[in-house]
Amino acid sequence: MIDKLQAVEDKYLELESLISDPDVIADMKKWQKYNQEHAALTEIVDKFREYKKLCATIDEDKAMFDEDIDSDMRHMLEEEVKELSTRKDELENEFPILLLPKDPNDSKNVIMEIRGGVGGEEAALFAGDLFRMYSRYAEMQGWKVEILDSNPTGLGGFKEISFCINGYGAYSKLKYESGTHRVQRVPQTESSGRVHTSAVTVAVLPEVEEVEVDIKPNDLRIDTYCASGAGGQYVNRTETAVRITHIPTGIVVQCQDEKSQLKNKEKAMRVLRAKVQEQAQQAQDNEIAADRKNQVGSGDRSERIRTYNFPQGRVTDHRIGLTLHKLDFVLNGEIDEIINALITADQTERLKQVK
Repeated sequence: MIDKLQAVEDKYLELESLISDPDVIADMKKWQKYNQEHAALTEIVDKFREYKKLCATIDEDKAMFDEDIDSDMRHMLEEEVKELSTRKDELENEFPILLLPKDPNDSKNVIMEIRGGVGGEEAALFAGDLFRMYSRYAEMQGWKVEILDSNPTGLGGFKEISFCINGYGAYSKLKYESGTHRVQRVPQTESSGRVHTSAVTVAVLPEVEEVEVDIKPNDLRIDTYCASGAGGQYVNRTETAVRITHIPTGIVVQCQDEKSQLKNKEKAMRVLRAKVQEQAQQAQDNEIAADRKNQVGSGDRSERIRTYNFPQGRVTDHRIGLTLHKLDFVLNGEIDEIINALITADQTERLKQVK
């Protein structure tokens, strides 16, 4: 383990040198890449350096036991060694998790898609609730939310909405949100007071840079049309909406939220790159990792991952059996407790596979 930690520190020092190199600084994309890699290693390097200092201090204190010292000094050294050894053991327990292979997408922005499923208008309303939940969570993290495309309903919900959350490490937290989210409540449209069950699907994709995925212009069919929506102000009389079809994969994306056709095309291409990359990644995962479906963050959109029960004020994540009676707080964006529990469960599962 010490050899692996030393290799990480050596890589950290190499990156430190690179991000100070004038030639690298002149290439902003390369500088950002090295800077992000450097930032990702900072926590483990800081703890490894603390560990090495602890070991050195413990050895120095123990060496003094052989010297002619009074009982008070010996007692003080013994207490210090005991305290330092406790911290040393804590770090040794943390290192296996810190050394787990990192998801190369963890530092990236995310593109999220929320679609109303079973439940009609009620599902669309809950899609709006989830969008607000993720928007507030992003705000708490200091991230920026940018709507890419939306199909609003007259009651304030969304048949579907896609948006980007820009912030370092956004994917590392939100990748666990992919799947089917179920809601149990009395719909606004229900006059008899019966509790209905509706469903919404959430997809979370890491945003992909142009250089990371090769999309040839000849492989695209681009159509323009008039934007539409719930009527009135949502209807556009000019062809600013854009639909792009990636012919080799059959993937179709569209964007109509901007008044400019060019901006809609740019946003649609961002979503398309992410979806093309996702499809390629899934094919690779199916070939080399049959056990991926057992991981907490598998990203299977058909899997029912969470239930939001309004009558009981309860949220249950079915993957890890976590139930919180904090529905109002969760819908207000306070989802860190759920996300941290999912991260811990995922790390535990991966540690089992390593062992």
